[in-house]
Amino acid sequence: MKFLTKEVKIGITGVLAIIVLYLGISFLKGVSFKPSHNYFISFTNAKGLATSSPVYADGYQIGIVHNINYDFNHPGIVVVEITVDDDVRIPMGTKAALSEGMLGGCTLNLTMGTNPKVVVEPGDTIVGSDADGLMASAAKMLPQIGEVIDHVDSLITTLNQVVGNPHIPQLLENAEHLTAHLDASAQQLNSLMRSEVPHMLATFDSAGQHVEQLTSNLAELDLQLTLDKVNQTIDDVQGLISLLEDPNGNIGLLLKDTAVYHNLNSTIQSANNLLIDLQAHPKRYVHFSVFGKKDK
Repeated sequence: MKFLTKEVKIGITGVLAIIVLYLGISFLKGVSFKPSHNYFISFTNAKGLATSSPVYADGYQIGIVHNINYDFNHPGIVVVEITVDDDVRIPMGTKAALSEGMLGGCTLNLTMGTNPKVVVEPGDTIVGSDADGLMASAAKMLPQIGEVIDHVDSLITTLNQVVGNPHIPQLLENAEHLTAHLDASAQQLNSLMRSEVPHMLATFDSAGQHVEQLTSNLAELDLQLTLDKVNQTIDDVQGLISLLEDPNGNIGLLLKDTAVYHNLNSTIQSANNLLIDLQAHPKRYVHFSVFGKKDK
């Protein structure tokens, strides 16, 4: 070292200081010096995303944003180059989404695909979706918020009308009276359940026993014999009706022959006249003599 001049020492120190400064700045920026792979993501709007911004995979940081370039060959497209760790494999179907922070800035999150056997090769492009910030979300919610506010305003107006209704106190008083009546009815019902219901159940039980006894008595009856007697009675009645309807029988002639009816009526009339004459002139028919019959 004694052969190094003072100027050489100063030069070496300066170089080392520059190297340390570069490494320190790179470390503060999140630059990793481990082996890595680069991928590209296309966005139509990368607002808030900056170089060295962290790249997350399902919430876990796997790399950083290495570079952001505007694609002049395809206007409206921003190409973001990301650097991820060498041991990270990005499955095919992975999607990249920008998430805008509340206080500014933007993070890049990768939603990994479900097939780890097919991966995206380094240098390929991953499908990306633009950031949907808080203001955009709030703008989408404004119409719904307006509708909710209108409903709340209408509800408040209705409540004011109901509260200001002069019949509300009377309604509350009636409700209180109704509650008192319901309480009294409930007490009466409880008393009825304690006193009358057991007696009613006992009555129903007794009636059930009587019905059971009646059913037993009916089961003991000879229903076939009873039915045979009923059928015999019906046959006898039908025979009597046949005799009455027979025009050649005595009863049929008596009922249907008008000559018999007139002769019977004439006989009855003659008997009636005889009785009248007997009552008027008994001596014509009956003669009494104490000393015997007197011949004329």
